[in-house]
Amino acid sequence: MFYGMFYDPTYVLVIIAAVIALAASGYCTSVMNRYSRMRISSGVTGRQAAEMVLHSAGIHDVTIWKMTGMGSSFYRYDKTIHLSSELFEQPSITAVATAAHECGHAMQHAGGYVVNRVMNTIRPVVQISSNAAIPIFILGLIFSLEPLQKIGILLFCGVVLIQLLSLPCEFNASRRAVAMLGQTGILRTEEEMRGARKVLFAAGLTYVAALAGSLLQLLRLIIISGGRDRD
Repeated sequence: MFYGMFYDPTYVLVIIAAVIALAASGYCTSVMNRYSRMRISSGVTGRQAAEMVLHSAGIHDVTIWKMTGMGSSFYRYDKTIHLSSELFEQPSITAVATAAHECGHAMQHAGGYVVNRVMNTIRPVVQISSNAAIPIFILGLIFSLEPLQKIGILLFCGVVLIQLLSLPCEFNASRRAVAMLGQTGILRTEEEMRGARKVLFAAGLTYVAALAGSLLQLLRLIIISGGRDRD
C-alpha cells in the first residue's frame, strides 16, 4: 500500500469521523435549542430542578453552581453540579432535563455505580497513555520501528476504552433523570416527558459519535501501520 506525502487513502476515515461528529453535534444543538424555547408547566428552573431531584434522591451534600456562557453543564466528583447561566435560570425542557441528567451522575457517585468506579480507577493512566499514543506511533513510523507502532496503537486503545465506558454512564444518568423528572412532578405532561427524552437522547448521540470517531482513528492507525510494514 502506498502512502505518499500528499496521498493517504485512510483520510477517508478521518472524513467519515468528522461527518459523524458534525451530524451528532448539529442534531443535538437543534434539539436542545428547540426545547429550550418550550417553557414547562411547573415553571421550575434548571437550578430548582437539580435541587428537587437531589433532595428526592436523598442527596444533600451536592452544591449547584452557575457558570458564565451558554449550554454547558457537568458534574464534578468534588460533589458539585455546574450549569450554564441559561440552564440555571430557564424553566425549559432542555434546562430541567440537562440539570436532572447531571443529578443522575451525582446519584451514580452516591450509589457507587460500578462503571464510574472502574473509569475513575483507570482514568489517570489512560490520560497519560492517550497523550503519548500518537507521538509514539509517529516515531515508530518515522524510524520504521514496528514495536513502537504497536505500542502507540495499544495506548490509543485506552481512549477507546474510556469512551466505551462513558456510554453506559451517560445513558444510565439519562434514565435516572427521566424517572426523577416524572416522580418529582417537575414535568407534568407526556409531551414534556417526551421532549426531555429527546433532549437526553440527542445529547447521548454525541458520546456515540465520539466513540465512533475514536474507533475509526484506531482503524486508521492499524491500516497505516500495516501498510508501512508491507512497504
